[in-house]
Amino acid sequence: MTMRKFDFVVIGSGPAGEGAAMQAAKAQKSVAVIEQYKEVGGGCAHWGTIPSKVLRHAVQRLLEVKTNPLFAKAANEVDVGFQDLLSAATQVVQKQVTMRHAFYDRNAATLIYGGARFADEHTLTVTDRQGNQESIGAGVFVVATGSRPYRPSDVDFSHPRIFDSDTILSLSYTPRSISIYGAGVIGCEYASIFRSLGVKVNLINQREKLLAFLDDEIVDALSYHLRDQGVIIRHQEEYSTVMPQDDGVVIELKSGKKLKTDVLLWANGRTGNSQDLALEQLGIKSDHRGQIQVDENFRTSTPHIVAAGDVIGPPALASVSYDQGRAAAQFAIYGKSDLILNRSTPSGIYTSPEISCIGRTERELTEAKVPYEVGHALFRSLARAQITGQTVGMLKILFHRETLSVLGIHCFGDQASEIIHIGQAVMLSGDNSLRYFTNTTFNYPTMAEAYRVAALNGLNRLF
Repeated sequence: MTMRKFDFVVIGSGPAGEGAAMQAAKAQKSVAVIEQYKEVGGGCAHWGTIPSKVLRHAVQRLLEVKTNPLFAKAANEVDVGFQDLLSAATQVVQKQVTMRHAFYDRNAATLIYGGARFADEHTLTVTDRQGNQESIGAGVFVVATGSRPYRPSDVDFSHPRIFDSDTILSLSYTPRSISIYGAGVIGCEYASIFRSLGVKVNLINQREKLLAFLDDEIVDALSYHLRDQGVIIRHQEEYSTVMPQDDGVVIELKSGKKLKTDVLLWANGRTGNSQDLALEQLGIKSDHRGQIQVDENFRTSTPHIVAAGDVIGPPALASVSYDQGRAAAQFAIYGKSDLILNRSTPSGIYTSPEISCIGRTERELTEAKVPYEVGHALFRSLARAQITGQTVGMLKILFHRETLSVLGIHCFGDQASEIIHIGQAVMLSGDNSLRYFTNTTFNYPTMAEAYRVAALNGLNRLF
């Protein structure tokens, strides 16, 4: 068996793997990236973030045209289905793959395609699709293998009417109805996508509220608008059995309810892709969901083997994974990292309307007995929103009553994931004050003006 040696070997070419590989390459290390799939990009590019966001964007544009009085008549005669939207996603995915492949070429990182397995703590055995094997040695290994949808053993995922968030991209038609089991980020996003296509949607949630990590006011707004669009949300429900049939899927709930729809999308959690690496023989532990245990420096129990991204668990965001990969490589090379990953991370949820937030929620501030106040800007009051017709939503700023420091920013509505970054920059600056928004001139009309409106609204609440 042939043997090649590198300074750094990265297993997986998703965001975490790419971040680690680029950081190591910039440090003049010899780098190899091992990818099991036929193309680089990982689940983010091929089955997750990119395809679902392209689908969502295409649906949004279609709705905008259909609801515009100038084009509605002609647009309503156009028959656009789920498969049509997937073609747009395929084009974007290929652009992403080409671009990322160029990153590795430009930085002299060696791409090796095949499945990796540890032979010992400094050697991998890589098996390609033809069954050929080679040994890869390194001083540092980065495990960035990502995650996959969790599949309970009593659900038949081989049935053509049962899907998870990866296989839903192979759906070749637009169903009349769909049940989505799991109302986390993925479940809520796909509920928005399918309902916007006119599909009847059951969204089954095991908890009392949607997306409980969000601010309560944002959660309530999301629930209201999903229901207003026609999504049926069923809280505090758990499945008992899933019964696929020739003409649909029946999901029986423990409460006694039976729901029959054309298809079922299972969106209930994810599992880390650690099962094939033979980590256990190195004493590296993972939990029941395949998530690898690491310390604050992303080191496993074997210090020269680090892990980052979805395979180590929450928050499992592409943006965070990339930075985790960079930080893991920095720790391995320099023993320290200049990245601040905890307080600087915004969340983006691409429902319709979309959601983004950073910092603490009202619930957290109340529990901590922090004297805070709230400033609101309703999108319907903004000239730019009135011009675009995207008047649903709001920007909410939480700030300290005495110091005026910004404690949290929550946005619901069109372009929320873009708007949030203005607030992020202020929160992380040396002068984190609500006064920044009142003392700064914003272009008019813009959505960014919401910050000035919300800040003035909040100051008017003080006495």
